[in-house]
Amino acid sequence: MKYLLLTVSILSFSFTSTQAQSADEKAIRQILQEQTEAWNKGNLEEFMKGYWNNDSLMFIGKSGVTYGYQNTLNNYKKGYNGPDQMGTLTFNLIKVERLSKDYYFVVGKWHLKRNAGDVGGHYTLMFRKINGQWVIIADHSS
Repeated sequence: MKYLLLTVSILSFSFTSTQAQSADEKAIRQILQEQTEAWNKGNLEEFMKGYWNNDSLMFIGKSGVTYGYQNTLNNYKKGYNGPDQMGTLTFNLIKVERLSKDYYFVVGKWHLKRNAGDVGGHYTLMFRKINGQWVIIADHSS
């Protein structure tokens, strides 16, 4: 009887853990979808809602490392200053991996179809759950 209860307890915990992981992954995928939609509407402030609004946010791009939410937003505004530069964004996820209950690692491809010439590359994102919300705390896009 002890073994039966232990087995049921383990299976119950495993099922609950899988459900939580699925909900977290779904939330992260939703953030990326909302970012895509905001970008394609030309709304960089809305796009940035997926990022941690903190001076410790880290963005790594072709110009090097940028720290801070506002600095990252300013760089986006400088580099993508209108519809011809912004174009239409698509993300293709390659990997969404749970590292712990509070961290996810995401790898994907990005592509901008635009009048100024198409561009694209890959990205890695580190998501962290802060105050119950998933946010990007580090972005390396190339």
